[in-house]
Amino acid sequence: FNQTSQTSEPPPKAAMAIVERGNLMAAAAELQKKLESIENTPLDIAIMGESGAGKSSFVNAIRGLHDDDEGAAKTGVKQTTMKRKAYPYPRLQNVTIWDLPGIGTPSFEADKYLNRVKFNNYDFFIIVTATCFTSYHTTLARAIHRLGKRFYYVRSKVDIDLRAEQRKRNFNKERTLQEIREDCKENLRKAGETSLWVFLLCSWELTEYDFQLLQETLENELDDQKRHIFILVMPNISAKILEKKKAELQEHIWEVALLSCAIGVLPVPGLSLICDVAILVFHMKRYCLAFGLDEESLTRLAKQIDKPVAELKSAIRNSPLASAITKDFLDDTAEDAQNILTKGEGSLGVSSLSSSCMLSRMRSDFYFLLSNLLFPSFKYKKIR
Repeated sequence: FNQTSQTSEPPPKAAMAIVERGNLMAAAAELQKKLESIENTPLDIAIMGESGAGKSSFVNAIRGLHDDDEGAAKTGVKQTTMKRKAYPYPRLQNVTIWDLPGIGTPSFEADKYLNRVKFNNYDFFIIVTATCFTSYHTTLARAIHRLGKRFYYVRSKVDIDLRAEQRKRNFNKERTLQEIREDCKENLRKAGETSLWVFLLCSWELTEYDFQLLQETLENELDDQKRHIFILVMPNISAKILEKKKAELQEHIWEVALLSCAIGVLPVPGLSLICDVAILVFHMKRYCLAFGLDEESLTRLAKQIDKPVAELKSAIRNSPLASAITKDFLDDTAEDAQNILTKGEGSLGVSSLSSSCMLSRMRSDFYFLLSNLLFPSFKYKKIR
């Protein structure tokens, strides 16, 4: 089916090897298990730092929420995080951001802190300060290192420092940011820290400063499954993130298509059609959620770009929201995929062609739709 598939890349070797073993029932079970493993992979990210460092705002920002959105972490000038609190991503609930209690306050003693927040439960840690790093931060970092896990230093609220420095006649933005970075490193050295990589951030300007560098660093240090999930939940703040989501979904398309292929030749009347519909409905909805094309996310996007929700819905009228993807929707669109779902049952490769065609088209539509809405001046790569 390489010659007729509408995806632009060949199927991954690992997925093809599963099908080529010959036992298609076993292949279907193995592919299904692999897909479920990817979809259900948990990712737990811990955000820690002193009270008032902006941890809760950072939790909200990386989840694509404002502080006053429903489900947002509570923020304020007082200590608002008294015990660890889980904040699942709005669209993919197996990814959780943990807002941990503030360190270095009368409420929490440093030597008891690690046990209270259950350190073993997280994949990696982001240590945040709005001023300078102290022995509290480095003590925690060393404990994390002993657990064999990774940590990252984040200096938050750099926009406030920049605004203060702008009152000076010789203000230079890049020089000021470098001074902040070097000051953070010097404080870490004094506290006995050897890892001196510091990311400068503002939670409300994720396209500025070091957020995208932090994101890429995390991607590179996660395993394949957790990296896949991490990329899909990132807020759509840049064209580069949209391209990464598109690329991550490419391999998924082939795995879903090959699963359809394996099921399609099993000698059970009606099984192929039923399974194809269920598989496509599930994954199409997941594509919508990954790109933020559900009702809740679309409402937030309208606020972000200052346009009415109705105008956005009009712009995406040819692309369904997650809630609109049903069996009836597939029935209506099957003709565009050459009616493969209903006419080719029992033929090797037919189900895979249908699935890959429909998923690939949806992926392309979502990518270009959001690209044009969010980053109209960016030159995008063509997807076949």
